[in-house]
This record gives sequence, C-alpha cells and structure tokens, in this order.
Amino acid sequence: MSYTPKGTAPLSKSATSAKKPVSIGFLLMNNFTLISLASAIEPLRMANQLSGSELYQWFTLTPAGQQVQASDGLTVTPDAAMEEILALDIIIVCGGYAAQHSATREHYSWLQQQVRMHRKVGAICTGSWVLAQAGLLDNYEASVHWECIASMKEAFPKVELSSRLFSIDRERMTSSGGTAPLDMMLNLISREHGKDLSAGISDMFIYDRVRNEQDQQRVPLKHVLGSTQPKLLEIVALMESNLEELLTLDELANYASLSRRQLERLFQKYLSCSPSRYYLKLRLVRARQLLKQSGLSIIEVASACGFASTPHFSKCYREYFGLPPREERLGMTNHRPLNPVLHMAQLPAELAAGAAGQPPVPETKVSAAIKSLAQARNEPTFASILLH
Repeated sequence: MSYTPKGTAPLSKSATSAKKPVSIGFLLMNNFTLISLASAIEPLRMANQLSGSELYQWFTLTPAGQQVQASDGLTVTPDAAMEEILALDIIIVCGGYAAQHSATREHYSWLQQQVRMHRKVGAICTGSWVLAQAGLLDNYEASVHWECIASMKEAFPKVELSSRLFSIDRERMTSSGGTAPLDMMLNLISREHGKDLSAGISDMFIYDRVRNEQDQQRVPLKHVLGSTQPKLLEIVALMESNLEELLTLDELANYASLSRRQLERLFQKYLSCSPSRYYLKLRLVRARQLLKQSGLSIIEVASACGFASTPHFSKCYREYFGLPPREERLGMTNHRPLNPVLHMAQLPAELAAGAAGQPPVPETKVSAAIKSLAQARNEPTFASILLH
C-alpha cells in the first residue's frame, strides 16, 4: 500500500523539474517530548517560508497510524502509519520519557528495514536509545539527552556516546533533547542550502546563535557524581565562582579540608583529569560563551577568564576547540541579516491557483508542508532568502 501525502496534487511541469524536496518522517514514540519535535520541525517550515519553495516535507508516523501521547499529556494524531510505504529520505525517532520501554519489536524491525532501503535515520531526545537497541548505532558517534548517557554507555558498548548537543556521523544524525534538535536541523539546512538561510531562520526564531557539533550539553555534575562526593562538588563550585581571579590548587584543597594529593586523586578518579585541567576547561568554555554572546574584545575575554596574556589564551583556546578565538568571533560576524529585497519564487500549481483568486484545492488535498507554505505567502519574509 502506498501513501500519498495529504494534498499532494500533481505539480506543474516547471514545478516537477525543480529539485525534489527532502522528505522527513518523524516516528513518534509514546510519551515523546513535544518541545524536541517542534524544535526539529519548525526550522523546516521556516526554510520553506524564507526560500519561497518547498525544500522540505515532513510527516509524523506511528505503528498502524494510532494516536500517541506526548510527555505533557497532549494527544497527537499522526499523518500516517509507519507501515505504509512513504518516499522518505530521513527517518527520525522522537523519544521522551522511558523510550526504551515504549519501543516494540515492530519499531525495531521497521527501522532496520528503512536502513536496508538506504534511508538515513536519526533520533532526538531519548530516541537514540531506540536506534541503539535496534543495532543501528553500532560504531557510530551518537548524542542523547544527558540523563541517558551513563546507562547507554553500559547497555550499548559499541555505540560511541558523546555529550555533544548533536552528532552527525555519516548516515546517522542524533540529538539531545530540548531545543538541541533546532541546532541539528539548522546545521543540516546550512549544509544543504547555505548559511544565509540557516541564519535567516535563527533570526526569525530570535535565536541568538546556531550551536554546532562542538557544543556540549551542560551535564549537571551532581548527575555524574550523585551525592557521594560532596567535597568534589564543593571544589568545582568554587572553581566556577572564581574564573577571573583564580584560586590555586592549594587554596582549593584547604577550602575543602583536603591535602593537595587527595585533591588530585579525587579529580583523577571521578573526572578522569587533573584539577588544573578541569579548571582550564571551565575557563575556556566560559570564554567561548563570551566570544559568541558578548561584545567584549578578545583581550577582555581573556582577562575575564583568568588568562594573564592574550597569546597564552589563544594557544589554550586553539588546543581545546581546534580554532583560535579570532576565528570563533569571525564566525559570528558572518551571521548576515535577512535580504530585504523580496522576490517571488514559483509555487506549485495548486498554490498558484489559489493565489490567482481561483478556488483553492480542498484542505484534505494539501500536505502539511505545502499548506504552511501557502499560508506564509503573504508574510513579509516570504521568499526573502535567495538560494544560489
């Protein structure tokens, strides 16, 4: 049985000659996280709006097309049953609360089938657990919500778990929860259609900056250590409170009533690094935030993060992040505003008819992507980004 997207009427000859839109299916697990799903879909909608063309299609899927409940209690009726044959390019598993318990053998076999059909697969929030359980993340780097990192490392030793916000590794794309799927999608859009479009989308969403694959989740140390190491938590809190005026390791040890040797052992045992290395990491992460989110000069950023000289700061920054502070700052200045000159992209035939005052195609015949594109036609930003 084949499934025709709602409202996909035959297109005009000129429209069909255009590049085929990327079709993405979102497989909704029971108790999926609604904010993660919205964060993944909204950039696609805005990419269509700003370009004035249907770059992306999206569909929500469940087994047998059954309704599914989000973690906030809202009930969602999917667009189609996952068993129906869809011309999908990418399938993304949308997880949430206890995704490992809501997945069934039916989910796993269907996802494995999609991979055999050479389709890309991905996951958001805890959906990575479902992909891993299906054996689809072995020897791939993957991201997942920080609550699941430790348990997934133990359950799936062949998966290269990362604490990054999202990971794109060959035919796999995985993202942690919350708004991180927004960053993953913006990066995908940037790769396919250029930085101007992804920058325009972030402008529309009042999103200060697009985070990339190097950005890490902020995993609460209490989650990593539990309540078993109060002295270590105390020392890290002292470090975080003293990034400009640095404390010596002896001072930190004295505050916690430890010897210098005990301090070193705590960090090596529980954080797998020396206290000085961990302190440096905190300072560099803070420096990156200031470079991206403030107007401070590089010299001022270095000083605010406890570096006595700019050359030393630049050297440490390059070694840790792989690029110097100046290039990090330039990456933000290349964020261009929307092109103020609007142009009209050619619409599919069923939209053009409505635009010319003719009776519109019935709502049941219009797919979600095309319907939203038609509704956006009178927006000031419609077709405001020129694609090259």
